[in-house]
Amino acid sequence: MLKEFRDFIAKGNVMDMAIGVVMATAFTAIVNSLVEDIIMPIVAFFTGSTDFTDIVLQIGNTKLMVGNFIQSIVSFLMIALVLFFVMKGVATLKNTFMKEEKVDDEEEEAKPSQEEILLTEIRDLLKNK
Repeated sequence: MLKEFRDFIAKGNVMDMAIGVVMATAFTAIVNSLVEDIIMPIVAFFTGSTDFTDIVLQIGNTKLMVGNFIQSIVSFLMIALVLFFVMKGVATLKNTFMKEEKVDDEEEEAKPSQEEILLTEIRDLLKNK
């Protein structure tokens, strides 16, 4: 069982996933900082505040913390918007590089290699005999 566990941990998929989790954690810190330190102050400029948690709706003796819910929605929308633009940029860059690689690959495929030329000549010589 220990050998199976070691083999499982050593597989590339598990290591790739672990690296992805670490990168996602680091990326989360960057996105949160962007939202909290740059975007929310801009929102505060237009709304007067970045903190909506003070909004409370009281019904009888019950307090509904509507502000916390609004704050969560605003934070979610800001983070989703930032991630959308980041992923859109990554997709654009990826498409740009994929097109360049595809053009390079097509040029290489169109031109036969030296080996293919020699094999073609040998084949033609054998046919003529």
